[in-house]
This record gives sequence, C-alpha cells and structure tokens, in this order.
Amino acid sequence: MAVPLTTPAKSRTPAARAGGNRRNERGAAALFMVPFFVLFALVTLAPIGYAAYMSLYREQSSGLGFGGTERLFVGLGNFTETLADERFLASFGHIALYCAVYIPVMIGAALGLALLVDSALTRAKRFFQIAYYLPHAVPGLIASLIWLYLYTPGLSPLTDTLATLGSDWNFFGKDEAFFSIVNVSAWQWIGYNMIIFYAGLQAIPRETLEAATVDGAGAWRTALQVKIPMIRSTVVLTLLFTIVGAIQLFDAPKLIQLRAAELGTDWSPTMYIFAQAFENRDYGQAAAASLLLAVVAGVLSYVVTKLGNRWKAA
Repeated sequence: MAVPLTTPAKSRTPAARAGGNRRNERGAAALFMVPFFVLFALVTLAPIGYAAYMSLYREQSSGLGFGGTERLFVGLGNFTETLADERFLASFGHIALYCAVYIPVMIGAALGLALLVDSALTRAKRFFQIAYYLPHAVPGLIASLIWLYLYTPGLSPLTDTLATLGSDWNFFGKDEAFFSIVNVSAWQWIGYNMIIFYAGLQAIPRETLEAATVDGAGAWRTALQVKIPMIRSTVVLTLLFTIVGAIQLFDAPKLIQLRAAELGTDWSPTMYIFAQAFENRDYGQAAAASLLLAVVAGVLSYVVTKLGNRWKAA
C-alpha cells in the first residue's frame, strides 16, 4: 500500500495551524496599511523630496528681466544664505518669546479648567466641555479674523468698552501686537487641550483618589500631588504638540500684521517662508527655509520627548 507524501489538512499540528493564521493576519494587516503608506508618500514624502530638489536651485533673471529666467544649481547656497539672513534668525527669536509667554498661559489655563471640570463640585460637566471646546471648532483663519475685528477701534465693542473705562490700549501697537497674537492662539487652543487633560484625569483610578481623601488630602493637595503627576504623559504629549504647532504659527500674526505694520512680513518662520516664495519669488530659498524649519521642529520634538521622559521617570 502506498504511503501518501503529503499530510492531510486535518493532521496538521496546532503549531502549524497557528503559524498559518499568523501569516494570514500579517497579510491582512499589510493590505489595510497600503492606503496609509500610499497617502503618506503622496502628501508627505513627495513634497519633502520636491522641496529638497528646489532648495538646490535658484532662478536668475538675465537681460534686465527681459531675457527670461534660468535655473542655476547652487548646491547648499540657499541654505547658507538663509542661515545668514538676520530676518530668518530673528523670526525664531520671536517664536521663542511667543512660546515663553503662550505655552505657560495655555497649558496652565487648560489644566486648571480640566481640574475644575473634573472636581466633584462641578455640575453640568458635559455643557462646560462643549462650551470650552467651541473656540477650537472655529477654523484658525476665521478666529484670527474675528479677533482682528475685535481689536479694531471704532468697530469693536471691546475697544469701545475699554475706552469707556479710560483705557487707551492699542491692540496693534508695537509692543501690544505681540500679546494680541498670544491671546488669539490661547483662546483657540485652551479648550482643545482642556478636553485632552480631562480625558487623562478620567483615566485615574477612583480608588487612588479615594485613598488620598482618606489620608486627609484636600482638593488642592489631591490636584497637585495626585492628579497632575498621574497625567504626566498627557502633559508631555500636549507640550510636544504645542511646541511643534507654535513654530508653525502663521494665521494670527499674518492677519494682525495687516494693521500692525511694525511686526513685519517675516515675523515668524512660516511668514518668512511665505514672503520669500510669494513676494520675492525666491522658491529655492523658501524651500531651504522650509527644510530648516522641519529640522528645528524635529530637534525640538526630540528634546521635549527626552525631557518629558525624565520628568515621568522622576
């Protein structure tokens, strides 16, 4: 009697069946991930590659502008010229000052509101969550336009009220315009980050809070020594996203600059890139500045992550 060379499916060992199931799962997972990687390549990798290509060239006019333009290979010339431009370096100084004021205000207010909504004394928590989140539902450009109206004397009830109280605060003044920008960003993002912090607070085991209460900890001590330390990961993640978003600031300063000319058209790095590309028509330098901005964002992300990990481990 001949012995079959192949093993019937029913006689396969459990380990072989498990291996086959794992291969099927990997294949299905890879199939579902294909659309993501295709879109990622089209909307992220391809633009970065094209920007890198553009940063190596410069368009130069000849014949007093009547002879057309020609593209010249300049290598790293656009990068060195951008790094030597005082306006580009000053824009990072403006953003650093902006972060020093905006981040503590925004994070502190969002965390305080989250703790307030999470407290047992607060009623209608769902209403307050929606109310605080509504400013973020307004697109950034529209929010900047709204505040531009509220800052404009003669049009805004806000400025009329301040004038009635005897205040001559000029929202578009040389020094005041900076705080006007901070206010627009804080108004838009406090509610959004409050929701994130509130979700983190909800994940804290209730047994831990009850134990703190039994040990005699009051509301303030519980908030500072129990709740906040237990959502360190959430705070670090929010801080990371806030810093990366801050160095890409564009809408608020761009619109406020229309009334506050002292800001200049290159107040922030993104405004500098916009001016180089669409005002000076220097696409090579704009591409170089964009890549340098991406490098700075990556370095800041790494530094914030490392410091956050140390804080979480402390």
